[in-house]
Amino acid sequence: MSFDPEVVGATTVRILRFIRVEHTVFTLPMAYAAALLAGGELDLWRALFIGLAVFGLRTAGMSWNNIADYPIDKLNPRTQRRMLVSGKVSFKEAYGVFLFGALTFVLSAAALGPWPLALSIPYLLVVVSYPYAKRIHCLPHIHLGAVYALVPLGASIAVYPSDIVAALSNTPWLLVLAAALWVAGFDVMYSKNDCEFDKSHGLGSIPACFGLRAADYAAFALLATSAALNILNYLVHRLGPVGLAVTLVGAALEVYSAVLGARGQEATGFNLNLSVGLLIPLGIFIGVLNI
Repeated sequence: MSFDPEVVGATTVRILRFIRVEHTVFTLPMAYAAALLAGGELDLWRALFIGLAVFGLRTAGMSWNNIADYPIDKLNPRTQRRMLVSGKVSFKEAYGVFLFGALTFVLSAAALGPWPLALSIPYLLVVVSYPYAKRIHCLPHIHLGAVYALVPLGASIAVYPSDIVAALSNTPWLLVLAAALWVAGFDVMYSKNDCEFDKSHGLGSIPACFGLRAADYAAFALLATSAALNILNYLVHRLGPVGLAVTLVGAALEVYSAVLGARGQEATGFNLNLSVGLLIPLGIFIGVLNI
């Protein structure tokens, strides 16, 4: 297995490729979907700063992940083409990008209101701690899922910036949980690529700790549960039939991606999940806006 999403596709500007800016684009719809479901204050100005906050947090997270994983990535044949390991991005640039992302996130949180600002540092701590999870335990996938869950949760808080009780009361928790399980599921599938390397270097993951078959079962369980929660979330909010059809397609593709992963087609399964990240929010947009 040699699949690595970081080296797939045409080369873009070095820094944009370093932070995988295209994945940020795929993250934004989930944030806006959660904000719409939560209600609260959402105008163009607030939507702009939600987008900037997501961009900043992901930029900081991706940069720190590459910095923290450098000693591991330079040993792993699959990751030796990554931007920092190959020298296409220097450590000075990587730290600079991290600081830029962290600052963008904190300033955007401050512009959104008191609670987003108060939670910005805890958010950053959760994100930058992720690379160390595999050094400690066998379930770093759950940690990554929690990192992604911060996006819809944060967007919900952003539309109730001065009232954390209202924010948490109106957060679409089914969507937050579905998002966490979705990311954890396809990360389990993706981590099969590094099973032998992780085992030989004492790194934790479900494939390395429990085997490839267990990883296939875990990925299917996580993705299928996420798909069910996405459908339930849509039904609970009593949105329209057109959006439901889109949601059902996204949920079906989510489950099918796990099937592909179990068949050894991790690359196809991973790419299929990019469409899931668009279809689930699209269904919500259609339902909320009555398109």
